[in-house]
Amino acid sequence: MIEIRPAKSTDVKGIRKLIDTYAPQRRLLSKETVTLYESVQEFTVAIEDGDVVGCGALHVLWEDLAEVRTVAVAERLRGQGVGGRMLEAIIERARAIGVKRIFCLTFETDFFGRYGFDPIEGTPVEPEVYSQLLHSYDTGIAEFLDLESVKPNTLGNTRMLKYL
Repeated sequence: MIEIRPAKSTDVKGIRKLIDTYAPQRRLLSKETVTLYESVQEFTVAIEDGDVVGCGALHVLWEDLAEVRTVAVAERLRGQGVGGRMLEAIIERARAIGVKRIFCLTFETDFFGRYGFDPIEGTPVEPEVYSQLLHSYDTGIAEFLDLESVKPNTLGNTRMLKYL
């Protein structure tokens, strides 16, 4: 049985292992381990027999906007609904904290599309919010804004958005 729950600091090693599985394939961007510990409260994990077999994070970008990041499921469990269960938990968390839109940058457009994410062009924020977001050091914001500076790092992914 697979449990979906908020991540604990002791889950970071398992999250790291999942990222290290997909980063060399360029399906996920790698993250420093210290960054994973710093953001552990953003993660939801799938646990099977005490092991992390899936992960995904919700990172708030603005008052009404958050990014779904680092969604990964152990290869042997892909296509069995684990990712969907995690994504549903992440979406519910976004609603609970008042987020109205969630963004992702992904190759898995069919997967995210099944959960109401649509590809976007341009930047769907007001000019005053855009100017404030430009001050962020967060690469997720730069990706959301479709800034030229991050395009070499986005791996050719599709930007998708879901309204809650």
